[in-house]
Amino acid sequence: MTRFFNKQDIRDERRKKSLWTRIRDVALLDVGVMVRGLDTSSLERLEELLLESDFGVSASLRIVETLTAEGKKGKLRSETDLKELFRREIRKVFEQAEGGVGLRLASSGPTVILTVGVNGVGKTTSIAKLGHLFQQEGRRVLLAAGDTFRAGAIEQVERWAERLGCEIVKSQPGADPASVAYDAVSAAVSRGLDVVILDTAGRLHTQGGLMEELVKMKSVVEKKLPGAPHEVLLVLDSTLGQNSLAQARIFHQKLGVTGLLLAKFDGTSKAGCAVSIVEELKLPVKFVGTGEALEDLEPFEVDGYVEKVLG
Repeated sequence: MTRFFNKQDIRDERRKKSLWTRIRDVALLDVGVMVRGLDTSSLERLEELLLESDFGVSASLRIVETLTAEGKKGKLRSETDLKELFRREIRKVFEQAEGGVGLRLASSGPTVILTVGVNGVGKTTSIAKLGHLFQQEGRRVLLAAGDTFRAGAIEQVERWAERLGCEIVKSQPGADPASVAYDAVSAAVSRGLDVVILDTAGRLHTQGGLMEELVKMKSVVEKKLPGAPHEVLLVLDSTLGQNSLAQARIFHQKLGVTGLLLAKFDGTSKAGCAVSIVEELKLPVKFVGTGEALEDLEPFEVDGYVEKVLG
């Protein structure tokens, strides 16, 4: 018998459908399925769909368990009931995050934001977007070119600072990033600036020595300005799935991450990785990047996120 579609073809076709369409295909096989309850095979398939969408094991199991319990109680009698259950359970994940969606600002003196993340996630562009956002609020911004390792990184921050018309602190390639952080905070204090945004070298979460350099930068900032950094933002690529969870674990363990910025949010149909990260680490999502322009950074809004993820 000729096979016209291989397994990869089938998987690719499934990904073209929204998560909700795939859930509906499994859960609403006929008009009586919600009354009778889902069988074991269907429940396992729903769990698999959530895992494929990067919800993580804990959140996926909990959602399926809730669905099973409410189905037995006769509370799921229509597609509307089922979809509302998924909306509610995803919202619950984000409601348990600590710290809220707004940025914590200094009560006096400059607010210092340490931004971290691995290479290629869109960190430097996200820093520029943050700077623009603060400028729109009338705050004076300083960018610190703390990535002294990657070729061209300092020049990239320089270009953004010129475009924003804001101040910058930099050093020579190969210089101690902690000294750049110290000089940046010192400059902001002496010049009466409002916000310091520290760029850092992109670290793989498996590179212990480079991670320790970030710890040193944070320590230097804390000593120079008590209470700083006021935010440690982890920039994640929304398209990377469970790799983002592995990154978040290590960065949070080492630095005490205070919030997440989901870059490239417009470039994925899933972004379910945020569910697994928030479920496990209780970290709030602060912002999402929705495009390439400076204006394309939006405060995280849970209902909008739920609708995008479900599709």
